[in-house]
Amino acid sequence: MNEKKKQRFRKSFIAAVYVSSLFYFLFQGGKTSLMLFIILNLLLLYLLLGRYSGIAKVKGSRMHVLQGSGSQPDTLTAGSSLDVNVEVRIPGYYPLPYVIVRDGFVRHDGRVFQFETSFVPNWKRTGSISYRTPPLPRGEYRFAETECLAYDVFGLFEHSGSFATESAFSVLPQTVPLRQWSGFQRGIRGPYSHAAASRSAKETTQINGVREYHYGDRLSRVHWNATAKTGEWKSKAFERESLPRTLLILDRHADSYGDSQDRFELAVSVTASFIEHGLKDDTAMGLLSAGLKVTMLPPRSGVEQRSLAMKHLTSVSPDAPYRIYDSLTRSEYMIEPGCFVLLVTADIGSGMIRSMEWLSRKGVTPCLIHIGDPDDKLSGNIAWKGLIRSRGWQLYEVKHLQDLPSALEGSVTA
Repeated sequence: MNEKKKQRFRKSFIAAVYVSSLFYFLFQGGKTSLMLFIILNLLLLYLLLGRYSGIAKVKGSRMHVLQGSGSQPDTLTAGSSLDVNVEVRIPGYYPLPYVIVRDGFVRHDGRVFQFETSFVPNWKRTGSISYRTPPLPRGEYRFAETECLAYDVFGLFEHSGSFATESAFSVLPQTVPLRQWSGFQRGIRGPYSHAAASRSAKETTQINGVREYHYGDRLSRVHWNATAKTGEWKSKAFERESLPRTLLILDRHADSYGDSQDRFELAVSVTASFIEHGLKDDTAMGLLSAGLKVTMLPPRSGVEQRSLAMKHLTSVSPDAPYRIYDSLTRSEYMIEPGCFVLLVTADIGSGMIRSMEWLSRKGVTPCLIHIGDPDDKLSGNIAWKGLIRSRGWQLYEVKHLQDLPSALEGSVTA
């Protein structure tokens, strides 16, 4: 029985009771019937006044605290929780025994997270509720309307109201800090070069942003406008000439990752970890993400580039209609020769060999970050991996995000 049928049944029941009491009073008479009729009228008056309880004009506010490791305001990382506190104010004077509050938020893909709890209003007709969300997957979230429900003491009739407090937050992909990986420098010099790259890259005159002031910076490097606005010493950041241009390519074909959504999430986290590492080392990082809609961020360094890449990775999904080789050939014009390419994929076999050969012919230095299956102890067909390594291309196997630093340093082998 749905809610509308329940309401009709309740109204019919109350009407039948009232008519019976009225007939009893008219035909029976006496003090008992009169008292019963008066009490019933008072109860009906109480039920009718419930419509004017003030719940329809309820107001409120919401405050949420991010229980995560996000480095930016209004962001947290995947797997973290959110503490939410909702303050509710109900106008009027009508007594309310309790109020049920339904609050929640919606993910960018339409998934709804809803929470329900109750409180007893105080003498000021205010109250608050608190709840903690479960660990949240990465994505963009926005809070929906908060619905408040009030019932009479008999629980017969429901009165509702709602208020909206516009707020949103982002859950970024999980990342793992990478140590000083020399793969960027080795990659830009070619697969067989083992020369050590200079850590002191020559700076250009092109301003790339603002950074924290380092002790010993010349006065000519001080960014006076940023220093005046923030009240803290800031220095100009310049682009570097000798740092390699690195392009991250994320495979978004669902079949490559099998039936496990966790493997695609791992691919996204690995890509995000390289972007964070590139920001720390001031490396020009780009991102090619080919799905139903192709997203291309040309290689650049700086906080703004990091923000654009992380915003895309926050809501990306495995919706590519083609395998990685076909996606690469269709995005040929976006890949510039001379850069270092990190291909993040779970594809295997001849398709991967064709992809690496195509990238090599394109004039770039490819490096494969293979997302392995944690349940496959043999790591799939290892013959194609040996063939890739025999041609001098770097290949790293990653089955868990925490293994990425060790895999890059050679402690974990495929």
